[in-house]
Amino acid sequence: MRRVLQALLRTVFGVLFRVRVQGDMTRFDAPRLLIVANHESFLDGLILGLYLPVDPVFVVHTGVARNRWFRLVLSLVDSLAVDPTSPMAMKTVVRLVDTGRPVVIFPEGRITVTGSLMKVYDGPAFVAAKTGATLVPVRLDGPARTWFSRVSGKYPKRLFPQITMSIQPPTRIEVPAEGSAKVRRRKAGEAMRRVMQQMLFSSQPKVSLYSTMLDAMQIFGRGHRVVEDVKQIEYSYGDLLKMTLALGRLASREVAAGERAGILLPNLATTLGLLVGMGAMRRVPAMLNFTAGTDGMQNACLAAGIRTVFTSRQFLEQARLEQTVAALRDIRVIHLEDLRAGFGLGDRLWLLAMLAFPRLVGRDVDPEEAAVVLFTSGSEGKPKGVVLSHRALLSNIAQVRSVIDIAPNDKVLNALPMFHSFGLTGGALLPLATGTGVFLYPSPLHYRVIPEVIYDRGCSVLFGTSTFLGNYGKHAHPYDFYRLRYVVAGAEKLSDTVRDTWVEKFGIRILEGYGATETAPVIAVNTPMAFRRGTVGQLLPSMQGLLVPVPGIERGGMLHVSGPNLMSGYLRVEKPGVLEPPKSALGEGWYETGDICDIDADGFVTILGRVKRFAKIAGEMVSLEVVEKLALAASAEGQHAATAIPDPQRGETIVLFSTDTALTRDRLQQAARSGGLPEITVPRIVVIVDALPLLGTGKIDYTTLRTRALAGTGAGTGASPA
Repeated sequence: MRRVLQALLRTVFGVLFRVRVQGDMTRFDAPRLLIVANHESFLDGLILGLYLPVDPVFVVHTGVARNRWFRLVLSLVDSLAVDPTSPMAMKTVVRLVDTGRPVVIFPEGRITVTGSLMKVYDGPAFVAAKTGATLVPVRLDGPARTWFSRVSGKYPKRLFPQITMSIQPPTRIEVPAEGSAKVRRRKAGEAMRRVMQQMLFSSQPKVSLYSTMLDAMQIFGRGHRVVEDVKQIEYSYGDLLKMTLALGRLASREVAAGERAGILLPNLATTLGLLVGMGAMRRVPAMLNFTAGTDGMQNACLAAGIRTVFTSRQFLEQARLEQTVAALRDIRVIHLEDLRAGFGLGDRLWLLAMLAFPRLVGRDVDPEEAAVVLFTSGSEGKPKGVVLSHRALLSNIAQVRSVIDIAPNDKVLNALPMFHSFGLTGGALLPLATGTGVFLYPSPLHYRVIPEVIYDRGCSVLFGTSTFLGNYGKHAHPYDFYRLRYVVAGAEKLSDTVRDTWVEKFGIRILEGYGATETAPVIAVNTPMAFRRGTVGQLLPSMQGLLVPVPGIERGGMLHVSGPNLMSGYLRVEKPGVLEPPKSALGEGWYETGDICDIDADGFVTILGRVKRFAKIAGEMVSLEVVEKLALAASAEGQHAATAIPDPQRGETIVLFSTDTALTRDRLQQAARSGGLPEITVPRIVVIVDALPLLGTGKIDYTTLRTRALAGTGAGTGASPA
């Protein structure tokens, strides 16, 4: 009778929920088999029972098993109700696995209320490690959108949403034999969490940015409001689709398929629409840094082979960039105001048709094609073009989503410009893909205004650099950030002063991350489930990181990374328009970050400094970041930056730039003695400046500082050489 009922339900579910099973169905023949799945709704057990090719025993949380709906489902399968926090209960599960019967367990224990992965219990991991069982992760996608889920807020509910069951490759959990039982259990739990996060990432579809927007629109609805900018208009997915199609069609007339074209626009919904629309039409947008000046933009255009730049006359006037853009050589500048005038009747009819059938557009876009070209900051030389594919960008979004639960209930404040990889991926594309609201603010430098915007719009997620976050914290009212639950810092090292200020003034723990434009950009990040102060967190799922020893540096090594979010390659000024695929000392498909790092036994990454930010003094390697920390210890209120210049006697000499007019070498020496630092870390020259020069991304402009040091002037109020 049970078999007949199961067959009937499988047919009903196949029709109503259009259940789709992905993956290898032959992976369930191990003698000890533990199937782990994410827990989205009360339907999860039933779906697994109906579509798995084995007849398993379901281990369920005692609290969930008390629900009458779940009890009805459990009557169709074999089950065991346990408390995942109880060691004795887990021993019962161990004995069950040892019998050879396949077992299904939900490591989260409870049903998610966020739509994302929640706390992973150590118990299921202990079972896997103790029995040596083969783990088969199964991702369920869709049940959270049914009325049988517990997800609340703006998460959309449908009567019969499509459900996908993705079967991932089998794996095992290996736990070191040494250490106490408590430590081994904790390590097993962390390993299970990484398995679950890897499962969430690996099951993401490989599509284009435009298709991702359509998928999100299908889930959340055309009327779901997702983007707001300084025009104070909230754009829905339907509005954004209309904008994307219209701008993409207009741009495709001016640029050939596959050609790179510059975008010189601020953070606006129009900018996002143009970027996605050009990609849908197989044109490649290149985001130009409008703070780089004529030379910087000219070099960027030369490296990427850009002949056409899209901008706005109104923006150029407000940003006072008319002369800067007019000075660009061999570049055709097209203003969006002029393009709109050419949108005729035929275009309007085409737009109406495509709004009705949007998937007719962008069908031939390969995820491996270039989606965008970004440019390195140029903080240590001429900017390089970084070609990022649809695959790289969407992989990085999926990686971040697998470790941080950003949901439709959230609202992101993004003041980082879209020509910055952090601002583009985290602040614009991530909300677009997840249905999360985003307020696009045009400049991160409005330190007094941005906290007020965060308060007024009820923003719950903020991305920023240490410099920007420090200034927001300085000018904000203690209640401005009452709704913030995620503050993520990147692009530069997070200052301890900034970190402590946010904790004491706002009660907010900043999550420090690490990345590079070449990795779209996130490589590692601290999360609520895996946080360690002083580090930049653990590597994201599917990221590989290897440390290569550097002569003269005892701790750590040069970090090389590889992963699905890696760039397609570089475009250099020396070889304009020629794509140079990623390659490092470890071979093709690897990227040398240029950072000296250390990775501890738990996988947390510590940045020790950039290899270019080490000075070789009398044969010893000295980290310039250590020098800057020394300066902060001597003067916590000031801002400091160190560089090195050639010295015929000592190899190199350290020059410290500081905004503290009272900072002297004597104070630095006292701080070095107090902190146990050697004399060699004390800079020989201290230069007082009014302010440190910044790039448009918020990073310190070390190129300008080194030029000043070489010229023997700080362009400030004075210098005190040793």
